[in-house]
Parts: sequence; C-alpha cells; structure tokens
Amino acid sequence: MIKIYRYGQLDPAEIFARNDKELDVSEAVSAIIENVRERKDEALFEYCLRFDKASLSSLEVSPEEIEEAFSLVDGAFLDTLREAAENIRAFHERQKRTSFIINDKDGVIVGQKITPIERVGLYVPGGTAAYPSTVLMDSIPAKIAGCKTLCITTPPRPDGKVNPYILAAAKIAGVDRIFKLGGAQAIAALAYGTQTVPKVDKIVGPGNAYVAEAKRQVFGRVAIDMIAGPSEILVIADGKSNPAFVAADLLSQAEHDKMASAVLVTDSEALALAVQAEIERQLALVPREEIARTSIDNNGKIILADSFTEVLAVANEIAPEHLELCLDNPFDYLDKIENAGSIFMGRYCPEALGDYFAGPNHTLPTSGTARFSSPLSVDDFVKKSQYTYYTEDALRRVYGKVALFAEREGLSAHAKSATVRFEENRDE
Repeated sequence: MIKIYRYGQLDPAEIFARNDKELDVSEAVSAIIENVRERKDEALFEYCLRFDKASLSSLEVSPEEIEEAFSLVDGAFLDTLREAAENIRAFHERQKRTSFIINDKDGVIVGQKITPIERVGLYVPGGTAAYPSTVLMDSIPAKIAGCKTLCITTPPRPDGKVNPYILAAAKIAGVDRIFKLGGAQAIAALAYGTQTVPKVDKIVGPGNAYVAEAKRQVFGRVAIDMIAGPSEILVIADGKSNPAFVAADLLSQAEHDKMASAVLVTDSEALALAVQAEIERQLALVPREEIARTSIDNNGKIILADSFTEVLAVANEIAPEHLELCLDNPFDYLDKIENAGSIFMGRYCPEALGDYFAGPNHTLPTSGTARFSSPLSVDDFVKKSQYTYYTEDALRRVYGKVALFAEREGLSAHAKSATVRFEENRDE
C-alpha cells in the first residue's frame, strides 16, 4: 500500500528515492562494448542469439519487413500515429534555431551558424513493453533539425522480427535505417560502428540499466542525450480533486517498471486517504499489477502538506520528470514551478496525454536533473559554430587591448599574435 507522510518527515532527496538497490552492471557492460569493438557484427549476432533468443541472418530490417509490419497494424492505430506525429512535428518546428550575424561595427563581422548533427542513433526499448511513441518523439525532432542519417536500434523478438508498431512509427517518422539490436551491444555498435551498423555522432533514447550504463561509458566518443533513470511522476492535487483520476495517473507511471516512482502531494488529508484506497482498488484491475504494485509499495508516496506553499516547495525541491497540476486554475501556479521536466495543467490533462499525443516531448530529465536540464528537443540534434571576421583597420583599433588582456593572463605569445601584425619591421 502507498505510504502517507507529513511534509518534513522525509528529506526532499528521499521523496523519489528507490528502495530497490540498483544492480552494478558496469563490468558486464564494459565487456560487451569491448567485444563489439573487436568482433563487430560477429559479436552482435551472438548477443542476439544469447539475449533475445533470435537467430538472425541479417541485422538490418529490410524494406519488405517494414512493409509487412505496416500491413499488420490496424488502420485506426495508423491514423493515431499519424495524428500524433503531426502534433509532435508542429510543436518541435517552433524550436528551430536560425543562424545569426552581427555586423554593426565597421570592419567587424561575428556570427553563429547552426549545423545539424550528421548521424544520429536512436535506441528504442523492446523488453517488457515496446514504445512506438519513443520512435516518434525522438525521430521527428532529429528530422526537423536536418540530420542526414537517423538509425534505430531495437531488440528483435525470438522469431527474428521487430514489433510491427515500432516499424510503423519509424516509417511515419521517416527513419532511414533500422537494426535488430538491443541492450548494451546496440549502444556499442552505434558508438564504434560495425560492418553493418554505421558509427553515429549522437545516441538518444531510453533503456534499461545496461543501456544507460553503456551510454555512460561511450560518452565522449559520441554525444548522448541524457542518462535516464526510472520513470517518475509528481501529482499536485487539492481537496476538490477526483481520487479516481489521481490514482489512475499515479498508476500510469507505476506500471512502467518496479523502480518507477509515483508521488502525490496534497494539502487535503481526505484526498490523501481516498487516493490511498483508490490505488488499491485500481491495482487489481491493472494487467501489469505485479510491476505496478512493487513500484507503489516500494517507491510510492503521498506527502501531506499543511499549506499550498509547502505543496509547491516539494515540487521545486525534487524537480520531477512529470508534474501534474490537478487544479482548477493551473496557470496561476505555472510561474511558481521552477524545476520540472514536463508540466501537465488542469484536471483533464493526464500525463499519458504527453506520453503519446499532445506534441511536447516525452524524453525528459529524471532523478532531479530537471534542475539543470531540459526535455529532448530540436536543439539536441544541432551544433553551433561561431565565427569572427576583422579587417586590418578593425584589428588596428583594438589590437592593443587584446595584447593587454593576454599580458594580464601571462600569455605573451597570445599578445604577440595581435601586435606582430602592426610592427614596423614585420615581414609582409
């Protein structure tokens, strides 16, 4: 049963703390990465057989397999995928940056140019659940940014095929290549390249502990989006909230995995007790009950605050991945929220709306990192270069100041590089 605490009973760092100890997989992951680096495709085929029970003749999904999968997906879901893709595209199109130039000083031009990252790899989970939504959320911003090559890796089923919903979403999103690879071995293949899998410049997408650790270990050779922890939700609700709504929203995260955290913060003791009872009632109806119950029992919490000021303080202290404001006038509180990955406003805006359909991204900072990081966006798929141009006359006006700065830092060669251009006896 979900536990109820008074505000102040728990340190903020403990509110989203997981009671289950995370398995240290660093050595196992390191061995997998090294094996893939050395043996490339040969190692990948072996891992597919070992971990996925799939005996493959090819690591890459063929166009025929994509078309077959597309034909297996019902029309209603295809229409939903297309509409969700339109919403995601419309939201992320507004994030596009443009290059700029400043030339308001005589003889001086400075600017910034935006260039898409050329090759991007996207990891799509396919274990206890498959996520076509992740395909849309991570592929569409990359396409909007202008990335030339977008590759997906996702685990195959024992029959050697990929979940048809993932392939359908990939086709709608315009993914270039798809590989039947999961786990740390997929990350290693993307980071180092093999005979079949191209080496990429950045890897994005969620995964289990092995995937997260692999991304951590290859960071520096390639860029990564983030090290995502287990899913989490914080629901802020008042005494007028419907306990059935709140309980359902908490369980929507609890069913992700046993390490997920679902937390309610309220100033209403009556609501706290009603939600506690409602969660127990709804848990019996959840197909993934074992996972959801473990999450609720180990990591779920209800924080009972004395005032709404304390309620908001909890949100800002723990910086949740998902934050729901189940209130009548949520925009009155929006400016008071300083730390959150994605904010869901009002009584009819469940977090699942953002997971699938509304348009804002669902790849979000977890474990308190919303204090300093942001949801996945078009910005994650571009790089910025700056440039400077000075004419001789423009440099003549300022070279003494450049030299002065360099000398104060004890870097005489820096100073010389500016002054040498105006010495009387210099060689032309």
